Amino acid sequence: MISSPPSPNWPWRALPPKPQGVTQQATTTTGGRILSAQGTTKRHLVRRLSQLYIGLALYGASSALLVEAGLGLEPWNVLHQGLAERTGLTIGVVSIIVGAAVLLLWIPLRQRPGLGTVSNVFVVGIAMDGTLALTPEAHTLAVQIPLLLAGILLNGVATGLYIAARFGPGPRDGLMTGLHLRTGRSIRLMRTAVEIVVVVTGFALGGTVGVGTLLYAVSIGPLAQLFLRVFAVPSASDGSAVVATGQPRRAILRP
Repeated sequence: MISSPPSPNWPWRALPPKPQGVTQQATTTTGGRILSAQGTTKRHLVRRLSQLYIGLALYGASSALLVEAGLGLEPWNVLHQGLAERTGLTIGVVSIIVGAAVLLLWIPLRQRPGLGTVSNVFVVGIAMDGTLALTPEAHTLAVQIPLLLAGILLNGVATGLYIAARFGPGPRDGLMTGLHLRTGRSIRLMRTAVEIVVVVTGFALGGTVGVGTLLYAVSIGPLAQLFLRVFAVPSASDGSAVVATGQPRRAILRP
């Protein structure tokens, strides 16, 4: 059967003509939004990467200041320094080796590393050795105490930068969260147990434990929480930037 052409009286014929340029304007507007979303996402990623590597570099530098102060180190660096004394390697190189070894322990714990995890292994140790090479030795308390305080403060800044970037935990933090998941014990208990073993072993090998170790232990938590808020990265969602109000879940305040 042959159908006849549409009648001029059909309803679609009575609709007003579409204004010229509407389709083009809609396309242009949508394209502009897509470009804007892409630009926002790119800036968001650049900021996160910048925070990650600046934070890791500053963390290594802060650890070097604590070494130069000679009044006590943070727990893992007590171990690193003790191993460095026994092996003749630099403390930065030992930090890299220990970080890589700890990362291997993630395999049986079924932890998944991120960019920040792998970067942590290398950047912190390199920055530590570089800072130690440039920093003169401190022999008096008038120099050692300011170095200690500056190291702890800078460590808090670095921790806030690094964790807020959200590229994955450091290898030592992943060890603690992995033990928490496998044993069912609290993260706080796992962290305390691991760090006691680390400090005792490091001290036995010749690492420095002192007032700086205690001061670091009581101050790093509040400092890191403060700088986590300061350096919170806006989240890119649907092309728009929304300021993140929460803190990274279960953040352990150490690379």
